Amino acid sequence: MALRVHFSGADLARTTFAEAPDPAWEVLLSLHALQDGRDDRVTRWWRGQFTLDAGVRALLAIAPPVGYSPDFLTPDEGAMGPEAAFDTVAHTPRARVRAELGRLFGDRPVPEWARTLADGGRALHGLARSLQTYYRTALEPFWPRMAQQVHTDRVERAWAAVNNGLGFALSTLHPGVRWQPPVLEVLGDHVSGDLKLAGRGLRLVPSFFCHLAPTMLADPDLPPVLVYPIGRTAPAEQAGGELGALLGTTRARILRAIARGCTTTELSEHAGISAASASYHASILRDAGLVRTRRAKNAVIHTLTPLGRSLLSG
Repeated sequence: MALRVHFSGADLARTTFAEAPDPAWEVLLSLHALQDGRDDRVTRWWRGQFTLDAGVRALLAIAPPVGYSPDFLTPDEGAMGPEAAFDTVAHTPRARVRAELGRLFGDRPVPEWARTLADGGRALHGLARSLQTYYRTALEPFWPRMAQQVHTDRVERAWAAVNNGLGFALSTLHPGVRWQPPVLEVLGDHVSGDLKLAGRGLRLVPSFFCHLAPTMLADPDLPPVLVYPIGRTAPAEQAGGELGALLGTTRARILRAIARGCTTTELSEHAGISAASASYHASILRDAGLVRTRRAKNAVIHTLTPLGRSLLSG
């Protein structure tokens, strides 16, 4: 199946990449990660850093890893930060909560907690507080790492868009995304139909916890957003020994620094070596297919290739 997203010239002009991870989407998709059985190195490390208590388990019921999750959990206000996101959840209109919970449960009996939630008021505010507590416990301690890796992806997409056009940047988001002007096809069993942007543009959100395939809101009347997975890297303290043995300690340190996206000057400062040495080591990594280098005005910017990300993540 596929969802076909129809662009006009105005939509292309209004299409943007998010500058940082969206806390509402990362909360939802990380709740999926706790349930869907993924067993990659980064997720295993993250799961080991906090306790899956009763409060977290209660949230899992409203965020099943397969199928529909209520759209009101990921409001557009997430772009303004966690406080705005969870405050918007707390003030979701009751009619919308009822409709989306009805879609979540379908023909199944609606549990008591969901009926209470659909009445709004105290229960909905309680849900928002639980989401905020989960964010602070499970995500906020790792937010700088997540933000760095989203920044790296954004640098690469911006480079692609500036040098090859937005259509090229769209076509390289994910293997399950195809750009056939003026239509963007998103492939997968979880999406279908046609979405006409009608001049609204599209917000593209790189996500740390998005898994396997890009995703979108189910309601076509909501502000259009496409959330897609980024390449993730393991913590440096885990990757250090094996990576250092393979590349040498200096190049391993340089590869980890480049994961955030940096200039040659920043690279030399991080590695504690001269700019000439940093440029030399970066060129070796580039020749090995691990690093991509581009010029932006008076600076040279280094980012990881997919192969470089894979090596760093073990």
